[in-house]
Amino acid sequence: MRNFQPIRTCLMASAMMALTTMSYAQAPHTIQVHVDGLNQDTVYLAHYYGNKLYYADTTVTDAEGHLTFPGRPYAECGKHAIVIPGPKYFEFMAVTEDIVIETKASDPSKFVNVIESEENKVFYEFLGFIGERRTIASPYEQTLSDSTATETQIQEARQVLTDLGEEVGAEQKRILSVHGDKLFAKYLNMVLEPTIPEVPQNIANAQELQYRWYLDHYWDRVDFDDPRLVHDGSFHQILDSYWTRVLPQVPDTLLNSADRLIAKAKGNDEMFKYIAHYITFNSESSKVMCMDKIFIHMVDTYYASGQATWMNEEQLKKVMDRAEELRDSQCGSIIPNIILPGLDQETWMSLYDVDAKYIAVLIWESTCGHCKKELPKYKELYKKWQPKGLEIFAIGNDFDPEPWQKFVEEKEYTDWINVSDNPLINAQDSASALIYGGVTTLKSLNFRTTFDVFATPKVLLLDQNKKIIGKQIGAEQLGDILGRLEEMESKGIPY
Repeated sequence: MRNFQPIRTCLMASAMMALTTMSYAQAPHTIQVHVDGLNQDTVYLAHYYGNKLYYADTTVTDAEGHLTFPGRPYAECGKHAIVIPGPKYFEFMAVTEDIVIETKASDPSKFVNVIESEENKVFYEFLGFIGERRTIASPYEQTLSDSTATETQIQEARQVLTDLGEEVGAEQKRILSVHGDKLFAKYLNMVLEPTIPEVPQNIANAQELQYRWYLDHYWDRVDFDDPRLVHDGSFHQILDSYWTRVLPQVPDTLLNSADRLIAKAKGNDEMFKYIAHYITFNSESSKVMCMDKIFIHMVDTYYASGQATWMNEEQLKKVMDRAEELRDSQCGSIIPNIILPGLDQETWMSLYDVDAKYIAVLIWESTCGHCKKELPKYKELYKKWQPKGLEIFAIGNDFDPEPWQKFVEEKEYTDWINVSDNPLINAQDSASALIYGGVTTLKSLNFRTTFDVFATPKVLLLDQNKKIIGKQIGAEQLGDILGRLEEMESKGIPY
């Protein structure tokens, strides 16, 4: 089972920080709650969007703790929470039926009693069932982590936990069979792993075939036509697992998978929005090399095309501007030519004039502590790989060339190509004359923007055609990549 957790265990204090105010249309049904122990207290209705809670409405109880909220429209139905002072809360399923629930302020999630709502009766019966099994399982789980436990105790614990797992599985199947029309059943169904068929072990690629089958059927249990599925942490859980663990973390593979997944959600605005947003901002913030390629693709395909209807003009502009900032340095693209003065600040050096099998564009500055630690590693790397076709095109990020020149000469970083800008050439009149005179380019003088330089050192690895094949890498990673490329070449494998 895919880690199904009906009750979130995070601190409500943390969850409340994520709450934002959202409005919704009136619905004919009502949500009536009696919280014993409240007296004219402010209570919030919150709803899940993925794995986060957001404000939906606010009310004040009467002197006896009674409160009423209007029901939710169909597209906004899903797992909700009633948040009382403390803050404390309990969850329930908001669906298109009247809901009547009572509980106690001392521990609202423990004392829930569903008076009216077939959906929530099924939900809380399952929570009670799971709670009982967890209580039984707890001492046996402790036994498995106890280094003093005997082999007999360990075997007994494993058997009990296996039996409990089978009981839970049987109960899940019963709910799906008897209550398959309930929204909770859809949530429950989503997190169940597909049963992978057996493949004869004498088949050479048996595991690969099973993995391919798993990929093809991963989303079989998700109803992509139901907008309510995004209003529960279960959907976020399986999406995040699919994107970060099931799929190979290879940008081109992820990019193709993103388009296929989003295609499944077309026609369901809520699900399309959730998936597109998740992939876009996961890829933009990812530390995995070259994931910005996916971010740019998502922005070009789904945001710039007008499909991100949930964003206002200002938000959309920020996203599109960010894509432009990353575009020149994205993996798979040909790097713009950089033409800057060399170490003598008189001889202009062009990146496109560098004839090498591999080029590492190294952006650094003399006052950067991390650069000072990394540069000796690049120096050793250069000694090893320069005879094999590596050239380093080092760009000084110092605005003042004097400390940069002094550092390069004192530390003897003169074997590779060194270039930098200076205040004189960046002055408006000088820059315009140099650009229009064909000496350099705007992207060269603006290399910090061109390559999205917010921290140094920054490295981009190029092939002989000046295509970016690696980025966001340190000296050790660069050495590993060059080693893999050399091995691939020896085997005739293209990269």
